[in-house]
Amino acid sequence: MIEVKNLKKNFGSFCVLDDLSLHAKKASVYGLVGPNGAGKTTLIKHLLGIYRQDAGEITINGQFAWDNPSALAKTIYIPDELYFFSQYTIQEMAAFYSELYPSWNWDRFERLKQVFPIDVKRRITRLSKGMQRQVAFWLGICVMPNIMILDEPVDGLDPVMRKKVWNLVLQDVAERETTVLISSHNLRELEDVCDHVGILYKGKIVAEKELDDMKSDIHKLQIAFSGELPDNFMQDIQILQKTQKGSVLMMIVKGDKEMILSHVHKANPLLVDLLPLTLEEIFIYELGGMGYEIQDVLI
Repeated sequence: MIEVKNLKKNFGSFCVLDDLSLHAKKASVYGLVGPNGAGKTTLIKHLLGIYRQDAGEITINGQFAWDNPSALAKTIYIPDELYFFSQYTIQEMAAFYSELYPSWNWDRFERLKQVFPIDVKRRITRLSKGMQRQVAFWLGICVMPNIMILDEPVDGLDPVMRKKVWNLVLQDVAERETTVLISSHNLRELEDVCDHVGILYKGKIVAEKELDDMKSDIHKLQIAFSGELPDNFMQDIQILQKTQKGSVLMMIVKGDKEMILSHVHKANPLLVDLLPLTLEEIFIYELGGMGYEIQDVLI
């Protein structure tokens, strides 16, 4: 379990993390999303005990993260930019991991050779980016971690290997109650694996919910009227975005679904369709009211 309470971090006069709170439950997959510069990497470095917070608390499985190796003894981090010792083969790196992590499992390492068909005598830095990513997961999973922190984790993997890797990770979540925190811009892929989502913007978590609950709070409506749009139709509902083509009105609305539909039906529309939203659309519309909306640019 990962718990962050009122985290603050400044670099000089610049505030990077501002009273940030986050909660990733045991045996869950938490998707951390946000625009570039929102503070995702800085937050991860705090979770790993690399940065010391200016204020607030960070606990990993009930232990403080800062300057506490025991709290991170079963935590694996797979960064966006991988690093391996330049002369090490896969076998040599596995031996290094076995010395570093008491929970290392050699039996699992041998079994996973069937999933990652790479010669263990090959030097890792001479492998392709995708193969190095496979090695990172291979080694990380064999640590038998309680916590996995992943930054753009499957970048460079082909579709088949992505599926294999996610299956391994989700199997550990289900069987070993591993907690996984994923930072990624690939929202379509996060939607398939995450059960909780936190949206980070300007150093704050502006929304944190179960994915299903987050989807239930924002709705896409397609409405058609026989004539002009009724007076006062836009009142009493929180509209995040609207477009109109002829008699068809497309709206993104935030709030309780039943209350919104009741309001719409009072206007006697010819047609009302409630359309599904993707995580990417939710991300865009959640931040749309905070100055991060898509705008037309003249060039």
